Amino acid sequence: MPFQRTTYKDHVIKHIYDGLRENRFQLGEKILESHLAKELRISRAPIREALADLVRTGLLEYRPQVGNFVASLSAEEIIDSYVARGVLEGFAISQGINNFSDEDLARLEEMAHRMELFAQKGQHKALIDIGQEFHEVLFSHCTNAQVVFFTEQLSLKLHLLFYKHWANVYKPEEIRDRHLEIITMIRKKDSAKLEQLIRQHYIDTGHKIVEQEN
Repeated sequence: MPFQRTTYKDHVIKHIYDGLRENRFQLGEKILESHLAKELRISRAPIREALADLVRTGLLEYRPQVGNFVASLSAEEIIDSYVARGVLEGFAISQGINNFSDEDLARLEEMAHRMELFAQKGQHKALIDIGQEFHEVLFSHCTNAQVVFFTEQLSLKLHLLFYKHWANVYKPEEIRDRHLEIITMIRKKDSAKLEQLIRQHYIDTGHKIVEQEN
């Protein structure tokens, strides 16, 4: 699951994220604090915090004196987001390349095969959740906390886009093989090639997502 904490703010973020994923919130729709407070039965303070966080991630757009709206991302914004994630995660994984245990790599391989299985069965949510878990394991060995923080900041936006379009972007076996290739490069301990592979992993997906959005 993308959300593990249990604060009111995180509960609001999860509610809105799930709503976007399930098309309960539409592009350009205004997100009203009053409606969320009534629906979730909580005060407005954590709702404001959650909305501010979602604006920073790019899922919402704040218009001064008007309010918060579901963001519509341009092709350039989508590409920029995927490139940024690739740069950050590529550095994070290559920096921690010597910290992966055999157990880590076996776990990653098992997840890559489960991705293929979930994709074959059309289990969208399970596929996205395990994909996020896979990448979290990849950059969990990075010792630069700031890099990890900014990498995580891009997670919601990118996973939402992939959720919408993955079936038209990659075949199940391609999803598996792209992630197994990362594991192979970690085993070779080639940090430079690993970093480039991760960057390309995201660049390719970004361009494919743009093709589906337009």
